Amino acid sequence: MNQAEIKRKRTESVLKELIPEALGTLDDAKINTLSVTEVLCSRGRYDAKIFLDPEDRSQAEQEEALRRLRKVAGYLKTYVRETEGWFKSPNFTFEFDNELERINRIDDLFKKIEKEIGHES
Repeated sequence: MNQAEIKRKRTESVLKELIPEALGTLDDAKINTLSVTEVLCSRGRYDAKIFLDPEDRSQAEQEEALRRLRKVAGYLKTYVRETEGWFKSPNFTFEFDNELERINRIDDLFKKIEKEIGHES
């Protein structure tokens, strides 16, 4: 791991802590309780993709939350920049992380296959 990758990982770690903190300061109940599952920064750390836990939200609720997050992205950038003393903050892109849902479906498929193999023996 080279120096640039270490800096990027450090930035990702700091953002993973600061974004929920910044969201918690907002008066919007639809987004101030969102949990960040992962942060991925671009190579130059100009852009950061923030993955959020869907927490049993419907597709419409997720879209509404994403719309509201886009509106407060400027505030979040300012919060992060001022808190960390950075000259510039990355541009944020928000997405709901459906990886856990996919993993659960795959696990269910493996269980189903295991049952079918067990019944055939």
